[in-house]
Amino acid sequence: MGSAEPSAAEPSAAEVIGTALGGAARRAGLSSETDESAQRIVWRAMGGWRGIIESVLPSLAFVVLFTLQPEPLLLSLGVSVGIACVLTIIRIAQKSPPAAAFGGLVAVAAAAGLALWTGRGADNFVPGLITNALYGTVMVVAALAGWSIIGLAVGFLMGEGTAWRGDRRKRRAFFWLGLAWGALFLLRLSVQLPLYLTDQVTLLGTLKLVMGLPLFAPMVAVTWLVVRALYRRAD
Repeated sequence: MGSAEPSAAEPSAAEVIGTALGGAARRAGLSSETDESAQRIVWRAMGGWRGIIESVLPSLAFVVLFTLQPEPLLLSLGVSVGIACVLTIIRIAQKSPPAAAFGGLVAVAAAAGLALWTGRGADNFVPGLITNALYGTVMVVAALAGWSIIGLAVGFLMGEGTAWRGDRRKRRAFFWLGLAWGALFLLRLSVQLPLYLTDQVTLLGTLKLVMGLPLFAPMVAVTWLVVRALYRRAD
C-alpha cells in the first residue's frame, strides 16, 4: 500500500499561521466580541504596568549601568539578566502566566551571552536588530503578496478565516496595515543598525527604548480602530 494522501480537511499553511496569530491576539485581550476603547486594547496588548516594566526595565538597567561603568561588561549585563530573572520569579510566585516573562528572560539572557562572548556591549542589541529585520521583511513581503499578516491574524480572530481576501475594502485596509507594521520594524532597523556598526552603545540603547513601546502603542491603537470600523461596517 502506498502512503496515505493528505486529507482534504488538512489545514493550509495560511490557516495554521492565521490561527496562531488569532490565538496570540486573544491572549492579548482582543476578541471579536469586545467593544472596548482603543486605550484599553492598547493597554492589554502591552500587558499593563507589569508588561511595560518587564519589557523596559532590563534594557534600561543595561543602558544606564553601561553608560556609567562600561567595564566590566559583566556588571551591566548581569544586572540586566538578574532583573529579568526576578520578574520571572515574581510571576511564578504570583501564579501569573509566566510565558511573557520567560520569553523576555530568554531574549535578555541570549543577548547578554552574545555580548559576553564577543566582548562588545553593542552585541547585546543584535537579537533585536535581527528581529526587526525579519519581522519587517516578512510583514512587507506578505502584504505585497496579498497575504497580509495583519489580515491573517484578524481574519481568524474574527472567525472568517481568509474570507477577507474576497472583500476589496478589507484587503486594501490589511495591505496598508501590513505595510505600516513592516515599515515600523524596518524604521527601527534603519536607525539602530548604523549606531550598532559605529559602536554607539548608549545612543543605541536609548533609541531602542524610545522606538519600542512609544511606537508600538500607537500602531496597536490605529490597527484596532481600523479593524473595528471594518467589521462594524460589515455587520
